Amino acid sequence: MQRRCVAATRWLNVASEPDQGPRDVLIVTSSVRIPRTELEMRATRSGGPGGQHVNTSSTKIELRWQPAMSVALSDMQRARVLTALASKLDTEGWLRLTASEHRSQLQNKEAAEARLVGLLKGALVIPKVRRATKPTYTSKVKRLQSKSQRSDVKQQRKRITRDE
Repeated sequence: MQRRCVAATRWLNVASEPDQGPRDVLIVTSSVRIPRTELEMRATRSGGPGGQHVNTSSTKIELRWQPAMSVALSDMQRARVLTALASKLDTEGWLRLTASEHRSQLQNKEAAEARLVGLLKGALVIPKVRRATKPTYTSKVKRLQSKSQRSDVKQQRKRITRDE
């Protein structure tokens, strides 16, 4: 795999052979593997405290991925991802993640990729269908008994008037 500089602050991975090895794909699940050629990464200067280091190095990583155009997702998976992450997509359909918590560009790249994997794993989970159940006869009886006991306790707290 070769790297080529596209702009002063953006690097794209270029696969040298069509066979995609473990470094050329981002493994989300056993069935979802995103080719790294679909990911766009840009390194920029990170803000915040850090002294001279923060002013001279581009350690903040911005990762962009377009799920609507991805070949890694089936149609059903793509629909699930687009609905689950709709609030995180921009108007052009790009998912944009930034990582700047580390001082190292490599660690920030790994953090952004891990965040993408976490988001996709959560979006691809199919929730269980809730089956409606009726309360049992015993649970109904217990509930009514506890209600009547509570009512008796409150009745005993009342003041007794002379009329009674």
